[in-house]
Amino acid sequence: MSQHSTFTRRAFLAGAGALLASSALPSFAQTRAKEIRIGYQKAASTLVLLKAHGTLEKRFAPLGVGVKWTEFPAGPQLLEGLNVGSIDFGYVGEAPPVIAQAAGANFVYTAYEIPTPQAEGILVHRDAPIQSVADLKGKRVALNKGSDVHWFLVAALQKAGVKYTDIQTVFLPPADARAAFERGAIDAWAVWDPFLEAAKRQSNARLLTDGAGIVSHHQFFLSARPFAQQNAELIDAVVAEVGKEGVWVREHYAEAAAQLAPIQGLDASVIDASLRHYAHVYKPIDAGVLAEQQRIADAFTELRIIPTKIVTKEAVLGVKA
Repeated sequence: MSQHSTFTRRAFLAGAGALLASSALPSFAQTRAKEIRIGYQKAASTLVLLKAHGTLEKRFAPLGVGVKWTEFPAGPQLLEGLNVGSIDFGYVGEAPPVIAQAAGANFVYTAYEIPTPQAEGILVHRDAPIQSVADLKGKRVALNKGSDVHWFLVAALQKAGVKYTDIQTVFLPPADARAAFERGAIDAWAVWDPFLEAAKRQSNARLLTDGAGIVSHHQFFLSARPFAQQNAELIDAVVAEVGKEGVWVREHYAEAAAQLAPIQGLDASVIDASLRHYAHVYKPIDAGVLAEQQRIADAFTELRIIPTKIVTKEAVLGVKA
């Protein structure tokens, strides 16, 4: 199989919402699994809504295929779940797959969300003298280690001419980082939506910069390689349903936010605003997006965030693990 066919054979969306995947039920004659285990994060709105709506359960029930959902606090933990075999499929940002591949995780890129750079940002205190990313030199910056904002911070510093080693990184998950930010224990905080939008509205926070012009901020659907090799039709069906859910979100922001509010524990207006920062448009993996992932991998290798050089295009079907 050529590399081109590997990248394109699973196409299910073309452009901003035209579904290529058939809504008809695929043939599952070759499907070996009787259950698909999906890892998700509360911030991953489209997947959370898919779970809440029970769409996959309804689609797979006649085929005797079950769906098991497992929640993770962030991408790095989700990738660890994929690595140890507790889930088969999940959705994460752009940095976790790079770190997981360097650690030997046996997964493949399945699909990606088109760029959403406004869905992550760096916050500073409203009255802080920090006016640019360059002003972060020597400051304490909190972030979730190994998450997509890890790359965002590296790239933002690079663009501003500041070395990564010239700041004091403080590794905290979003809830702890917000508490540290509000009590003044850190100078800046790199975080993603909906936590970003919530902090902008509810705390003494000012947006220093978002990812526009700095990073693409792709989101990825990943599959355990053995599962993907044996259950291609099953995964194709999941991704097709995610695509349909994305179309629904783009046409029903307020309704989607109202449904997510009690799940995510945030005000619906916050969720509505953060939903609009994501594209909810998904495409099959291609050489271009893998090249962007390689750029992250190379930067992380140079900074010793990962211990060894990796080749991101090896994490696709058709390439041996």
